[in-house]
Amino acid sequence: MRTSILIAAVLLTGSVVALGQQKRDLNLRGDRFAPLTFEQLTPEQKTMVNDLLAGTRTSLDGPFNTLLRSPDMGNRAQQLGEYVRFRTSVPQRLNEMAILMTARWWSAQYEWYAHKTLALRAGLDAAVIDDIQAGRRPARMRPDETVVYDFSTEMRQNRRVSDATFKAAVNVLGEKGVVDLVAAMGYYDLVSMVLNLDRYPLPESAPPPFQEPR
Repeated sequence: MRTSILIAAVLLTGSVVALGQQKRDLNLRGDRFAPLTFEQLTPEQKTMVNDLLAGTRTSLDGPFNTLLRSPDMGNRAQQLGEYVRFRTSVPQRLNEMAILMTARWWSAQYEWYAHKTLALRAGLDAAVIDDIQAGRRPARMRPDETVVYDFSTEMRQNRRVSDATFKAAVNVLGEKGVVDLVAAMGYYDLVSMVLNLDRYPLPESAPPPFQEPR
């Protein structure tokens, strides 16, 4: 009798979970890539969604509607993204600075919109953010911010960094931190390209931070 009751309870729980998944509202957005609903997803896409929402993130905003089109790659990419966003060894203020510099490099509108607030919250000075947005070297940076700015700028402009720039970055971040910084730049290169490819929309009330190229 008890065994039958236990089996029935397990089956009922499974049914409730399955029903909840069927009714999950993803709130996906997009332009070129039509927003998907949970009912439209393939099993591989559902795995990516469930893995993503089981982590630190609480929404599917940003590149994920597009990345779902290649769910095996997308799931691996979002796992890297979770690391470089939430578990990196780079201090959050510096990490968000590098992300903003990447968004500026690509003129990625939504990426800038999403991370400007996070950068301010992490302690990056508003004047530094404004200078980066304008495409100029910030006039007043903390010493560790100068190191990250120089490293990121040199890597993008020269496709490599000098010994002096590398040593300065290691002195501030350690070897692990330098590799994590490059990983953040690379991941948000991917995100920025995906957002630009999709022409991912800003919220209606948000002005574009960059002029769209003609």
